[in-house]
Amino acid sequence: MSTSRVVLLSALTFSLGFPSLFLGFDSPAASADSGVTADSDVAAAADYGGGCVLYPDNRAATIDSLRSRCGPAQQDAIFRDATQGEAPMGVKDGWVIRPPAVQSIARTFWIGKTFYTGPDGGYLMNRITGAGIEGWRADVYSAPAITDGMPTWALNYTPSPTPPVYDEIREVTPGVWFGYSWWRGALQTTLLLTFAIATP
Repeated sequence: MSTSRVVLLSALTFSLGFPSLFLGFDSPAASADSGVTADSDVAAAADYGGGCVLYPDNRAATIDSLRSRCGPAQQDAIFRDATQGEAPMGVKDGWVIRPPAVQSIARTFWIGKTFYTGPDGGYLMNRITGAGIEGWRADVYSAPAITDGMPTWALNYTPSPTPPVYDEIREVTPGVWFGYSWWRGALQTTLLLTFAIATP
Protein backbone atom coordinates (compact mmCIF):
# COMPACT_ATOMS: atom_id res chain seq x y z
CA MET A 1 0.00 0.00 0.00
CA SER A 2 1.44 3.38 -0.95
CA THR A 3 2.21 5.97 1.72
CA SER A 4 -0.33 8.41 0.29
CA ARG A 5 -3.09 5.75 0.40
CA VAL A 6 -2.21 4.88 4.02
CA VAL A 7 -2.26 8.55 5.04
CA LEU A 8 -5.59 9.13 3.28
CA LEU A 9 -7.13 6.00 4.78
CA SER A 10 -5.87 6.92 8.24
CA ALA A 11 -7.27 10.42 7.97
CA LEU A 12 -10.65 9.05 6.91
CA THR A 13 -10.87 6.54 9.75
CA PHE A 14 -9.73 9.18 12.25
CA SER A 15 -12.29 11.70 11.00
CA LEU A 16 -14.98 9.08 11.60
CA GLY A 17 -13.95 8.93 15.22
CA PHE A 18 -11.62 5.95 15.38
CA PRO A 19 -8.13 6.56 16.79
CA SER A 20 -6.16 5.34 13.81
CA LEU A 21 -3.52 7.44 12.08
CA PHE A 22 -0.53 6.32 10.11
CA LEU A 23 2.42 6.05 12.45
CA GLY A 24 5.26 5.81 9.98
CA PHE A 25 7.46 3.61 12.16
CA ASP A 26 8.55 0.04 11.59
CA SER A 27 7.29 -2.77 13.77
CA PRO A 28 8.77 -2.89 17.26
CA ALA A 29 12.24 -4.35 17.34
CA ALA A 30 12.98 -7.32 19.54
CA SER A 31 15.53 -6.99 22.30
CA ALA A 32 16.86 -9.53 24.78
CA ASP A 33 17.36 -7.06 27.62
CA SER A 34 15.19 -4.03 28.37
CA GLY A 35 17.56 -2.64 31.00
CA VAL A 36 14.76 -2.10 33.53
CA THR A 37 15.91 -1.16 36.98
CA ALA A 38 13.97 -0.66 40.17
CA ASP A 39 13.59 2.92 41.41
CA SER A 40 14.40 2.93 45.12
CA ASP A 41 12.39 6.12 45.72
CA VAL A 42 9.14 4.67 44.34
CA ALA A 43 8.22 1.18 45.51
CA ALA A 44 8.22 -1.30 42.61
CA ALA A 45 8.46 1.41 39.94
CA ALA A 46 9.99 0.27 36.65
CA ASP A 47 12.62 2.68 35.33
CA TYR A 48 13.39 2.42 31.61
CA GLY A 49 15.84 5.37 31.71
CA GLY A 50 15.65 9.02 30.74
CA GLY A 51 12.60 9.68 32.92
CA CYS A 52 10.58 6.83 31.38
CA VAL A 53 9.18 5.32 34.57
CA LEU A 54 6.08 3.22 35.24
CA TYR A 55 4.46 3.83 38.63
CA PRO A 56 2.26 0.95 39.82
CA ASP A 57 0.55 3.19 42.38
CA ASN A 58 0.07 6.29 40.17
CA ARG A 59 -1.85 5.90 36.89
CA ALA A 60 -1.62 9.58 35.96
CA ALA A 61 2.18 9.59 36.34
CA THR A 62 2.46 6.41 34.28
CA ILE A 63 0.33 7.86 31.47
CA ASP A 64 2.35 11.10 31.53
CA SER A 65 5.57 9.11 31.36
CA LEU A 66 4.34 7.02 28.41
CA ARG A 67 3.21 10.14 26.54
CA SER A 68 6.07 12.52 27.34
CA ARG A 69 9.16 10.65 28.49
CA CYS A 70 9.21 7.21 26.87
CA GLY A 71 10.61 6.89 23.36
CA PRO A 72 9.45 4.27 20.85
CA ALA A 73 12.14 1.73 21.84
CA GLN A 74 11.23 2.15 25.52
CA GLN A 75 7.52 1.78 24.78
CA ASP A 76 8.23 -1.39 22.82
CA ALA A 77 10.30 -2.75 25.73
CA ILE A 78 7.46 -1.92 28.14
CA PHE A 79 5.02 -3.91 26.00
CA ARG A 80 7.44 -6.86 25.72
CA ASP A 81 8.09 -6.87 29.47
CA ALA A 82 4.42 -6.74 30.46
CA THR A 83 2.23 -9.76 30.98
CA GLN A 84 -1.23 -9.86 29.45
CA GLY A 85 -2.72 -8.77 32.77
CA GLU A 86 -6.39 -8.51 33.62
CA ALA A 87 -9.02 -7.92 30.97
CA PRO A 88 -10.11 -4.27 31.02
CA MET A 89 -13.68 -3.87 32.26
CA GLY A 90 -15.97 -0.85 32.21
CA VAL A 91 -15.18 2.71 31.16
CA LYS A 92 -11.54 3.52 30.36
CA ASP A 93 -10.01 6.83 29.36
CA GLY A 94 -7.67 6.72 26.37
CA TRP A 95 -4.65 8.56 24.95
CA VAL A 96 -2.67 8.28 21.75
CA ILE A 97 0.97 7.79 22.71
CA ARG A 98 2.69 7.98 19.35
CA PRO A 99 3.02 9.64 17.00
CA PRO A 100 3.36 12.62 19.39
CA ALA A 101 1.97 15.05 16.80
CA VAL A 102 -1.40 13.30 17.05
CA GLN A 103 -1.69 13.40 20.86
CA SER A 104 -3.34 16.82 21.12
CA ILE A 105 -5.82 16.42 18.26
CA ALA A 106 -6.81 12.85 19.12
CA ARG A 107 -8.88 13.92 22.14
CA THR A 108 -11.28 15.71 19.79
CA PHE A 109 -12.14 12.41 18.11
CA TRP A 110 -11.50 9.68 20.70
CA ILE A 111 -11.50 9.71 24.51
CA GLY A 112 -11.32 6.02 25.38
CA LYS A 113 -13.23 2.76 25.36
CA THR A 114 -16.02 1.08 27.30
CA PHE A 115 -15.41 -2.62 27.86
CA TYR A 116 -18.29 -5.04 28.18
CA THR A 117 -16.08 -7.87 29.31
CA GLY A 118 -15.53 -10.57 31.88
CA PRO A 119 -12.27 -12.27 32.86
CA ASP A 120 -12.07 -14.03 29.47
CA GLY A 121 -13.00 -11.08 27.25
CA GLY A 122 -16.18 -9.92 25.54
CA TYR A 123 -16.48 -6.76 23.46
CA LEU A 124 -15.86 -3.02 23.63
CA MET A 125 -17.24 0.19 22.20
CA ASN A 126 -14.97 3.15 21.50
CA ARG A 127 -15.88 6.47 23.12
CA ILE A 128 -15.77 8.84 20.18
CA THR A 129 -15.87 12.64 20.08
CA GLY A 130 -15.58 14.69 23.25
CA ALA A 131 -19.11 13.58 24.16
CA GLY A 132 -18.02 9.94 24.47
CA ILE A 133 -20.55 8.57 21.95
CA GLU A 134 -20.19 4.81 21.71
CA GLY A 135 -19.14 3.42 18.33
CA TRP A 136 -16.68 1.14 16.55
CA ARG A 137 -17.28 -2.17 18.28
CA ALA A 138 -14.41 -4.62 18.73
CA ASP A 139 -14.36 -8.17 20.03
CA VAL A 140 -12.01 -8.65 23.01
CA TYR A 141 -10.21 -11.95 23.57
CA SER A 142 -6.82 -13.43 24.43
CA ALA A 143 -4.45 -14.07 21.51
CA PRO A 144 -0.73 -14.21 20.67
CA ALA A 145 0.73 -10.73 20.05
CA ILE A 146 1.87 -9.77 16.57
CA THR A 147 5.09 -8.39 18.05
CA ASP A 148 6.32 -11.34 20.10
CA GLY A 149 3.76 -14.17 20.04
CA MET A 150 3.13 -13.90 23.79
CA PRO A 151 -0.40 -13.53 25.26
CA THR A 152 -2.13 -10.20 24.78
CA TRP A 153 -5.66 -8.83 24.79
CA ALA A 154 -6.75 -8.63 21.16
CA LEU A 155 -9.25 -5.92 20.19
CA ASN A 156 -10.55 -7.17 16.86
CA TYR A 157 -12.52 -4.61 14.82
CA THR A 158 -13.99 -7.09 12.33
CA PRO A 159 -17.57 -6.15 13.48
CA SER A 160 -16.87 -2.42 12.91
CA PRO A 161 -16.80 -0.14 9.83
CA THR A 162 -12.98 -0.67 9.76
CA PRO A 163 -12.57 -4.47 9.91
CA PRO A 164 -8.81 -4.51 9.09
CA VAL A 165 -8.05 -2.60 12.33
CA TYR A 166 -6.69 -4.84 15.05
CA ASP A 167 -5.38 -3.65 18.42
CA GLU A 168 -3.45 -5.52 21.08
CA ILE A 169 -2.88 -4.37 24.65
CA ARG A 170 -1.18 -5.50 27.85
CA GLU A 171 -1.62 -4.25 31.40
CA VAL A 172 1.67 -2.45 32.11
CA THR A 173 0.73 -1.30 35.64
CA PRO A 174 -2.47 -1.95 37.61
CA GLY A 175 -5.29 -0.24 35.72
CA VAL A 176 -3.11 0.97 32.79
CA TRP A 177 -2.97 -0.88 29.45
CA PHE A 178 -0.57 -0.01 26.63
CA GLY A 179 -0.66 -1.34 23.10
CA TYR A 180 -0.57 -1.12 19.35
CA SER A 181 -3.16 -0.40 16.69
CA TRP A 182 -2.52 -2.28 13.43
CA TRP A 183 -3.99 -2.24 9.94
CA ARG A 184 -4.09 -5.84 8.67
CA GLY A 185 -3.99 -5.42 4.92
CA ALA A 186 -4.07 -8.09 2.25
CA LEU A 187 -0.30 -7.93 1.72
CA GLN A 188 1.11 -6.57 4.98
CA THR A 189 0.28 -5.50 8.52
CA THR A 190 1.03 -1.83 9.18
CA LEU A 191 1.43 -0.16 12.57
CA LEU A 192 -0.97 2.79 12.79
CA LEU A 193 -0.27 4.11 16.28
CA THR A 194 0.33 3.21 19.91
CA PHE A 195 -2.08 4.12 22.68
CA ALA A 196 -2.84 3.69 26.36
CA ILE A 197 -6.08 3.27 28.26
CA ALA A 198 -6.60 3.57 31.99
CA THR A 199 -9.23 3.29 34.65
CA PRO A 200 -10.42 6.86 35.40
